[in-house]
Amino acid sequence: MRWFFGVLAVIVVGILIYLGSAATSLAGLAAAARAGDGAAVIARTDVKSLTQSLADQIVTAYLDRIGQTRQVRPMERTLVRGAGLGLAEAMITKMLTPEHLTQILKTGGLDADPSLPSFAGVPKLTDIDTGNVLSLLQRFRFIQPVEFAIRISESSDPDAYSAIKLHFDGSGWKMSGLILPTAVARDLAAALPAK
Repeated sequence: MRWFFGVLAVIVVGILIYLGSAATSLAGLAAAARAGDGAAVIARTDVKSLTQSLADQIVTAYLDRIGQTRQVRPMERTLVRGAGLGLAEAMITKMLTPEHLTQILKTGGLDADPSLPSFAGVPKLTDIDTGNVLSLLQRFRFIQPVEFAIRISESSDPDAYSAIKLHFDGSGWKMSGLILPTAVARDLAAALPAK
């Protein structure tokens, strides 16, 4: 019986360390955004994964926009997705400078820039109380053992839902995705060339 409680204690401690290390990483990312420290934000970000995450959402919104006016055939969808990903990734690369990414996390949007579309409506990471463990646990969504999402939107409504994905890369947890509210993804998709 002692071994059972010993194993149970080890499992509980392991889960607490797992969640605690992720919460600490999220708190560090939020603190860096609050301080306007772009270098620290980028250090806590897997830029390649974040770029792919945003590009996928923008191209999906772009295809939805095209699909509202006409039927998009499977072959066309594949071609548009391939070309759209390249265009979206080029736009996102300009958005993910240390200053711009910090502004997005801190203010929930991006100011007008000649080479980038401006947008607003992303919930601010800096509004999350990272010191309130119970509140954070309510926002966690398990994806796989090395990845989960933390909801940053107030509600789980599909149109307003927004979350940050954290991925464990061997040296710590890094932001690997930002799930945009539907309206923001549509706005960014509208900045892509129309077909």
